[in-house]
Amino acid sequence: MAENNWTKFTITADFNADARTIYNAWATPAGLESWFLRKAEFYTITGRLRSPEEYILKEDTYEWYWHGFDDQAIQKGVVLEVNSIDFLKFTFTDDTIVSISIRSANGLTLLDLTQENIKEEPNPSRNLFVQCQTGWIFYLANLKSIVEGGIDLRNKRLDVKSNFK
Repeated sequence: MAENNWTKFTITADFNADARTIYNAWATPAGLESWFLRKAEFYTITGRLRSPEEYILKEDTYEWYWHGFDDQAIQKGVVLEVNSIDFLKFTFTDDTIVSISIRSANGLTLLDLTQENIKEEPNPSRNLFVQCQTGWIFYLANLKSIVEGGIDLRNKRLDVKSNFK
């Protein structure tokens, strides 16, 4: 019997939208802000801030800000790969790596999100495998909701704080 691998997971989501729409939702600051983040800032290797509709590129650095948290809760990382069509990879929480692959099958656009290099954690309350997987499932459902129906499921109210840490 194989043991569980708590250092990597993959989630697949399906969309009734074209692949370009899904790619753009990941590959531009405005796209990420439409379903995922309060603010997404990407900087070129020369330090220039990318415009909201500008595509991210390999070696860009980023600063991400979340709804429900102040500007002290910031996620920083680096874009590791992009192909401008159907793939991108970036660093994420605690030195993990997230890869996004987009493909078409049976009339749907499929997105495979893989997060790897997750450190094993004996304390369940700090388990990134569970926390990140839960978060990505919600945000991929929100992306589906937005591209297929226009309803944003995120809590954007400043007077209602998230308990997610």
